[in-house]
Amino acid sequence: MTSDDLRERIVDAADSLYYAKGYAAVGMDELRSAAGVSLRRLYSVFASKDEIVLAVLDRRHQMWEDGVAERVGRVEDPREKLLAVYDYLADWFCDDEFRGCGFINAFGELGGTNPAVAQAVREHKASFQRFVARLVEAAGASPALAAQLAILAEGAQTTAAISGDPAVAAQARGAAEVLVAAAGAAAAA
Repeated sequence: MTSDDLRERIVDAADSLYYAKGYAAVGMDELRSAAGVSLRRLYSVFASKDEIVLAVLDRRHQMWEDGVAERVGRVEDPREKLLAVYDYLADWFCDDEFRGCGFINAFGELGGTNPAVAQAVREHKASFQRFVARLVEAAGASPALAAQLAILAEGAQTTAAISGDPAVAAQARGAAEVLVAAAGAAAAA
């Protein structure tokens, strides 16, 4: 097994465990066991649990960006692209393993005591805001719409995680439709 394969095996196990149980609840022994590696091998790849948490967040960031971009890329109309973000959320919220946003979860558990985790979360959220801002610009709407749509998506993630109701995505999409229509009317006036 290559060192890259070993690293991926550890990150896979950590991601599954942290997302299901929480970051603080999973110890290194449980992670070692789930990854099928010795503690010594695990520490030869990652010097600390913090490094593993950051690797998991990095992976989740890439999964999020790829997933949202793929869903948005399915439609041509610039305004429909804005709404496709909520279609992505609808698919995600219906996943049996959905436990909310891994970044919000990490920030809630570790953000106050771990500056590196807090920074990774902030960077992820800023990246999403920039993505939405590019979509808003392509749609010819006011830049203010980007922050509104991003906040709506963030709120939907938290609400769906707490309520366990995937219908939150449709509700958020409906609110986004109103915001997009109002932005279109304002631009036309």
